[in-house]
Amino acid sequence: MLNILLAGVGGQGTVLAAKLLAQAAEAKGWQVRTAETIGMAQRGGNVVSHVRMGDEGEPVYAPLIARGTADLIVAFEPAEAARVLGYLKPGGTMVCASTAIQPVSAALSSTPYVASEVLQNLAGEIEQAGGAFFAVDDASLVEKAGGRKSLNVMLLACALAEGGLAVTVDDLRRAIPACVKERFVDMNLRAIDLSIAR
Repeated sequence: MLNILLAGVGGQGTVLAAKLLAQAAEAKGWQVRTAETIGMAQRGGNVVSHVRMGDEGEPVYAPLIARGTADLIVAFEPAEAARVLGYLKPGGTMVCASTAIQPVSAALSSTPYVASEVLQNLAGEIEQAGGAFFAVDDASLVEKAGGRKSLNVMLLACALAEGGLAVTVDDLRRAIPACVKERFVDMNLRAIDLSIAR
């Protein structure tokens, strides 16, 4: 069983990233289940997508990942990564964007949170548990891509390249045409190439 958790805030494309992973798994003939837990997503609230794959041919009965069992977490924002850290299994992998999106509570206070401190703490905790942590300089990827529209696909490509999973970047490429509108296919395929070349 392969468990992948995606965490971000509303508008970052977390749900589409889960759909791409599910499509990639189905194309391999695996059973797959997905679920989203969505707060005030349309207003910048947190979004968590669960993707469970029967990568060894086993059936998948339930869509939600239990705490401490995620093989991979892809976090689109550092504070959201911290929020879901408890889902990562010992020895698991986390790939996290390095740019902070200040929540309303931090924006209203005089001391907004600092992403570098959150990333440093995450790296320490994950490495202490025998896992791997990769902070992705998403600002430079977005600059090369010309916008944040495909950040979700870029982070997913980074995660699949680093994660050592049975789902590959090529599987992601093949899933793009089935999940995104035709006019966005080339943009997303270029985003994958940019991520791999980083």
